[in-house]
Amino acid sequence: MKTWQKIVTGSTAVAAVSALSILGGAAVVYQAATKSFSRNRVKTKQRAIAENTADDNAWYLRHNPIEWTQTSLDGLILRASLLPAAQPTKRIAILAHGLGHAREQMIPYARVFHDWGYHVLLPDARAHGDSEGHTIGYGWPDRLDYVGWINQVIAEYGDDCEIVLMGISMGAATVMATAGEDLPHNVKAVVADSGYASVLAEAQFRIRHKYHLPIYPIVPIADQYSRLAEGYRLSDGDIASQLRRTNLPLLLIQGANDQTVPVENLDVLYRAAAGPKEKYRDPEAAHIATRAADPAKYDRLVADFLKKYLH
Repeated sequence: MKTWQKIVTGSTAVAAVSALSILGGAAVVYQAATKSFSRNRVKTKQRAIAENTADDNAWYLRHNPIEWTQTSLDGLILRASLLPAAQPTKRIAILAHGLGHAREQMIPYARVFHDWGYHVLLPDARAHGDSEGHTIGYGWPDRLDYVGWINQVIAEYGDDCEIVLMGISMGAATVMATAGEDLPHNVKAVVADSGYASVLAEAQFRIRHKYHLPIYPIVPIADQYSRLAEGYRLSDGDIASQLRRTNLPLLLIQGANDQTVPVENLDVLYRAAAGPKEKYRDPEAAHIATRAADPAKYDRLVADFLKKYLH
C-alpha cells in the first residue's frame, strides 16, 4: 500500500511540475510577444528611422512635424506627428505603422500623401516609439486609440474634412479594426497592406513559425493571460468581423511571398468586407514589400482607389 501511495504521490508531483512548466513557458512566450518597456520603445523608433532612406528622413525633418498627443481610454499618453499640407485642404491621411516600429516607418507613405496635398498624421502605437504603454495591442485596443485620433482630426479641421486610414502589417490590422467601430462620416476609405484577419490566428502562426513551439496549450493559456492582465482576450481581436460591420471602401494589398502574415489572410479579409472593396496580390513581394518592389505602381494603385471615394 505504501508503495502505491509513493507511486501516486510521485506521479502527482511530476504532473504538478509539468503543469507549472507549461504555465511558465506560456507566460514567457506571452511576455516576449506582448510586453514593451522604455528600452524597447527606443529601439522601435531607431529601427524605423534606420530602415528609411536618408532622403526620406531629411524630408520629414524639413517639414517640421507638429507633435500631437491624446490620452487613451485606459490612461496612456499617446503621441503623433502632424505634417500640415502645403496648401489649404480638407483631406487628411492617418497612417499606422507595423509591429516593432514607430511612426517614422510611415515617412515614405507620408511623403506620397503629402505630395498629393493631404495633411498627414503619423501616430506611435501604444507601447511603441514615444507613446506610453507596456503591452503591445496588435491592433485591437489600438482601434479605440485611432477613434481618438479621428476625433482630434475633426476637431482641428472641421466637420467637412475627409479622412483616409492607411496601415501596414499590425497597422493594417489596426485600421481595419478601427473601421468596424461607430465612426463619423468623415472617414472615407481604408487602405490595408499585409494585415491579418485575426489576432489569435496570427499569434498561433507566430508561435509555430517564430518560436517553433506547439500552439496547444501555449496559445489558449496566453489567451487567458491576456484576459486577466489586460481585460481582453487575443480571440477578441477578430479583424475580419470588424470588416463585416462597416461599409467603408477597402483596398487590401499583400505580397504572395509574405512569410509573416499567411497569404490566405488577403482572401479571408476580402470575403469579410461588407463595403466596396478591391484587392491586389503582388506575385513576388514579401511582407510589406509590395511598394518597395514598384513604388510608382503601388502609389498609382492607391491613388486610383481613393479618387473614387474622396471629393
